Amino acid sequence: MTPDPFAPAAGLRLAIFTDTFTPQVNGVARTIERLARAVEQRGGAVHVETVSDPEAAPDAVVHRHRSRPFWAYPSLRMALPAGRAAARRLARFAPTLVHVATPFGVGLAGRAAARRLGVPLVTSYHTTFPQYLAHYGLDALDRVVWPYLRWFHNSGLRTFVPSATVEQELHWQGFAGLRLWGRGVDADRFSPVHRSLAVRRAIGAVEGDFVIAYVGRLAPEKRLETLLDAVRLLRARFGDRIRLAIAGDGPAAAAVRAAAPPDTHFAGMLSGEALATFYASADCFAFPSDSETFGNVVLEAMASGLPVVAPDRGATTEIATRASASLFRCGDADEMANALARLLVDPALRVSLSTHGRLLAESRSWAAIWDRLLLDYDEVRLRVPRDVRRAPSPAGATISATRA
Repeated sequence: MTPDPFAPAAGLRLAIFTDTFTPQVNGVARTIERLARAVEQRGGAVHVETVSDPEAAPDAVVHRHRSRPFWAYPSLRMALPAGRAAARRLARFAPTLVHVATPFGVGLAGRAAARRLGVPLVTSYHTTFPQYLAHYGLDALDRVVWPYLRWFHNSGLRTFVPSATVEQELHWQGFAGLRLWGRGVDADRFSPVHRSLAVRRAIGAVEGDFVIAYVGRLAPEKRLETLLDAVRLLRARFGDRIRLAIAGDGPAAAAVRAAAPPDTHFAGMLSGEALATFYASADCFAFPSDSETFGNVVLEAMASGLPVVAPDRGATTEIATRASASLFRCGDADEMANALARLLVDPALRVSLSTHGRLLAESRSWAAIWDRLLLDYDEVRLRVPRDVRRAPSPAGATISATRA
């Protein structure tokens, strides 16, 4: 088929380097997979470099670097940076733009290959690594992590960020070339129409029960202890009609199961139709984490028609506002329980938050997100000179902006 010269991504040959990709199930992997698919659907060509995975199916546009499970988080895999080999593959692909999504082995290989070939380089910031380190008791590494991340991202011509909250934080830390790249949701895939009585029965709910759903990784930085304590407090007030249903997996899965209130339903890792049905079959969505860079699951819950309970700080506050969510003081189980109780006793409030949340989700289409990103790509590859800026080494990097 002859390429359409007027397609939105015509002429774009995008090489993506990422240390997480399908079949891994996490927000970054899902976003990067959507990016690759969106560019192809809009007439561009894509080459992806990522880590190996024993469950990965062969894919002509994906090259997988030899990798091993990360000791602290076995569901993630790490690879050594192989920049020379990556540069040879890139030379054959002849990219017009390189997008590096992660700052680890594969990402370092992509950065080195782009600079070696003189191809315009952009990066994206997906994870609040310094905040995660604090949850694992490694906050002493903060003084090393920020200079490294600043060095890595300032090597490119743009650093795409998912929210204004993250953009402000990185600006304070001296990151340059910041550009907002928001997130969308498929409001047909995630919709109230998928509510299922069978799923509610599987959760253990009967008529009159109030089902609280959580979707996400089971990890220390998600503050799940706040949610579990809040549900206990709620059950002490309203009895066993309160049901908690959790979908996801992660390094804290065993600890969460051990600490969960009786009759908590663990659905495991869900995707596709099963995930959409899980959301829609609950009565509200409870999210205790303030470590998100955006909060994809909050938007999916809103699209599914669920009233949301969320913390009053972090990037999720850009979508979980007082008009679309019941907010509580972050880390306070008593306040979270009160926020949940307000929904339980006030059907009108549930309807109001559900309606506002659904309207917000419908306004966040992926199509609009991709159109905006392609315009930003064009600005880099067509209007910015194709020189590759030399960034200082991590040891010599200094903060060019300070906190106000």
